[in-house]
Amino acid sequence: MRVTDAEIAFAETLAGLAGAAIRPYFRRSHGLEAKADASPVTLADRAAEQAMRAAIEARFPDDAIIGEEYGVREGTSGRAWVLDPIDGTRAFISGRPIFGTLIALVADGWPVLGVIDQPILGERWLGVIGRPTLFNGAPTTTRRCPDLAQALLATTSPALFGDDQLHAFEHLDAAVMSTVLGGDCYNYACVASGWLDIVVEDGLKLHDFAALVPVVEGAGGRMCDWAGDPLTADSIGEVVAAGDPARIEDILEALACRGH
Repeated sequence: MRVTDAEIAFAETLAGLAGAAIRPYFRRSHGLEAKADASPVTLADRAAEQAMRAAIEARFPDDAIIGEEYGVREGTSGRAWVLDPIDGTRAFISGRPIFGTLIALVADGWPVLGVIDQPILGERWLGVIGRPTLFNGAPTTTRRCPDLAQALLATTSPALFGDDQLHAFEHLDAAVMSTVLGGDCYNYACVASGWLDIVVEDGLKLHDFAALVPVVEGAGGRMCDWAGDPLTADSIGEVVAAGDPARIEDILEALACRGH
C-alpha cells in the first residue's frame, strides 16, 4: 500500500492532538487508576485516545480503529489506525519524559506508517514504508554494530518476560556490552536514531509495536519476532529491534536458548 502525503500529515495531526491532551496532566494531577490487568491508566491516556479517535472517525469513517484504552471499532477498508495514547504510563506518572504516543496505520495486517511522539520534549519520529525515517523533520539513521560484545541492549523490564523468555533474554544480556532498563517505546526511537543497538521484549500487543516497525526499519534497522519473522497484526508479541540488521542472526541465536 502506498501511503499518501495527506495520510502522513493526518498522522502528525493526530500526534499533535494527543500531545495537547497529555501535556496539561504531566507532573500534575492525572487521575491515576488501575485497569483490570493492574496496569495504570490516567485521564491523559483517555483524553489523548478520545481526541485521536474522534479525528479518525471524522476523516476516515471506513477505517478500523484499534486503541489501547477504548478497544476496536471495526472498519470496511482493510486499514486500521492503531493507537497507544501513552506508551509508558508508568514513566508518565513518575514525571519522566520517556513515554510516547504511538500511532500506526496498518494495511491488511502490515504496519505501513508509524509515529513515536514525545510531547514533553518535543521529539517526533515518523516512519513510512518506502521512505526514510524522520526525526523532527530530518532524516535519521541507525548505527552499525560490529558484534554483540559492543552492543547496547534495552528492555522495559525483565519482569515482563515469561520464564523461558527471561532465560533467553539473560543469555543475550550476557553477550552484550551493557543493558538499559526502562524506556518503553522511547528505546525504539533511540535505536532509530543510533543511540541504542538492540531492543528485545515479550508480551507486546499490536498497539505496542505497530508504530515502531516503520520507524526502525525506515532508519535502516530491522524488526522481527523471536523466530525472525516480520511483525504483523498476527504476531504474538515477542519483539526484536536491531539497528544493524547484520546482528539479527546473532540476537536470534542467543534468544533460542530458552530453558537451557
